[in-house]
Amino acid sequence: MKILMIAPEPFFEPRGTPFSEYFRIKALSALGHTVDLVTYPFGVDKDIPGLKIFRCWKLPWIKSVRTGPSLAKVALDFFLFLKVLQRLWHEDYDLIHSHEEGSIIGVFCQKMTKIPHLYDMHSSLVQQMENFNFTRSKIIIRFFKFSETIALKNAAAVIVICRSLFDYAAGITAAAKLTLIENFMDDRPGVNNEEKFLRLQREINPDRKKIIMYTGTIEAYQGIPLLLESLRLLGDDFRLILIGGKEKQVGKLRRQILAMKLEKRVMLLGQKHSRDIPYYLQTASVLVSPRILGTNIPLKIYSYLASGVPVVATDLVTHTQSISKDIAILAAAAAEPFAAAINLAAGPQGQAVASRALAYCREHYTTERYIELVAQALGKAVPSVAG
Repeated sequence: MKILMIAPEPFFEPRGTPFSEYFRIKALSALGHTVDLVTYPFGVDKDIPGLKIFRCWKLPWIKSVRTGPSLAKVALDFFLFLKVLQRLWHEDYDLIHSHEEGSIIGVFCQKMTKIPHLYDMHSSLVQQMENFNFTRSKIIIRFFKFSETIALKNAAAVIVICRSLFDYAAGITAAAKLTLIENFMDDRPGVNNEEKFLRLQREINPDRKKIIMYTGTIEAYQGIPLLLESLRLLGDDFRLILIGGKEKQVGKLRRQILAMKLEKRVMLLGQKHSRDIPYYLQTASVLVSPRILGTNIPLKIYSYLASGVPVVATDLVTHTQSISKDIAILAAAAAEPFAAAINLAAGPQGQAVASRALAYCREHYTTERYIELVAQALGKAVPSVAG
């Protein structure tokens, strides 16, 4: 098939939805399909067989796009819509595949052209308003609720990334057209350069501390303050490494760490290249996900579990819908129990849990399984390609 994909994100940037879009395109390519990707004027091009990238007009006053809803995205989405219309005018497509709020464009284009629409639902648009504290306007929230409902009801098929989204979507549209595809894919090379690994280890842990590591965004819902409070309850033999965050966010967090007098126990490394993350993970004693809000499974969890390093996560549905106490150490979202879980993970019990997690990933999270699930979703959207 020839697929028109709508991605209202910077592509490619190393963060949640762009990662998911990247692996969707790789799976579609492996299945023999071609993709015309319409996306924002930011990001790094990716060389994938059958992929062509078309970027919308770049507004001079918008230099970047942060994670979550923003006024910048509203402006860019208008020009994204115009670029989609241009592609539909010049090419014939077999499927429209939209991501996130691109589903609003997808619904309109499906009605206009009668081309089947596959909605890739990475999150609830309404829940994003809460997670990112974007607005309290009932009118705006109702608009996104209405748009989300229309997209779910009108899409020929829907992909959801976690069980909570599946249950939410099934309350609005037919469960038969939903396909659950967790974001477990990771094509980064393993830790195969010992010299590089040892160099990183010396840089972040010259005095052989127990390393607690967090990677990802540092938005409020990720629970970084909880993590810092937990560190205060642990001995000086623990050091916290934080990887990720925009420059301004990192600066604000650094001031918070100074106010808590934790500057000697915390290292802020900022954003690192995606290919280096597996090396950093291997230097850790414990990997943590202290998320306190939301219901989507954090993307980082899958690379954490596959690393062979013990994982500690908050005992909330954002984690428990996909992971159990057999493969991670779960703790209440409070400083004392979270600190106790970190201490436990740094010992023999943590290694046993990590070994089970690694075995689980090798059995359930395979490339073949991922491609099979993408093929299932395509078959629901366009039955003629099923099988």
